[in-house]
Amino acid sequence: MLGLKLPTDPRWVNIVEKNIDEILTDHAYCEQKAAATAISLIVGFPEYTDLVQEMVALTREEMGHFKMVHDRIIARGKVLGRDRKDEYVLALIKFFPKGGSRTTQLVHRLLYAALIEARSCERFRLLSEQLKDKELAEFYHKLMVSEAGHYTMFLKFARQYGEREEVDQKWQDLLTYEAELMNNLGNKESIHG
Repeated sequence: MLGLKLPTDPRWVNIVEKNIDEILTDHAYCEQKAAATAISLIVGFPEYTDLVQEMVALTREEMGHFKMVHDRIIARGKVLGRDRKDEYVLALIKFFPKGGSRTTQLVHRLLYAALIEARSCERFRLLSEQLKDKELAEFYHKLMVSEAGHYTMFLKFARQYGEREEVDQKWQDLLTYEAELMNNLGNKESIHG
């Protein structure tokens, strides 16, 4: 369903199991950044009313997810650690060239967002199926369903605002590029990298 060209190595869950606190901190910041992305789309493209409406709802939802993850960190007797650079996202956004029309810029941002949500969904599925901590596994199952909805929403908007065939080709090219990234980044205690 997600179209990812390189699935996460299931052994990644072993890295997570040994670094739950690191993963939870990274995850909390991912949720915060997702909310920030939604806000930046509102600020950058206010003339797209249907997009703005969805991004308002997404901002609320992502900050709700941040709170849920933060609450889990507190329940474990920990505090939210410092944010780290997301090597995955930094490498991903180098794929499309800078510039172009506003519509092209919007489509590229929507495709990046769709891919980040798709990878999160795929990783959350692994966590929900393989974590030994059943409560945490259930938590990730619920978030997996949500991320799948975000992925499809962003992809739908990209296809709505861009020319369908061109958008679909860019999507496939981006998926291929992302698979190459995952060969190098897919083995750390982070949600994406």
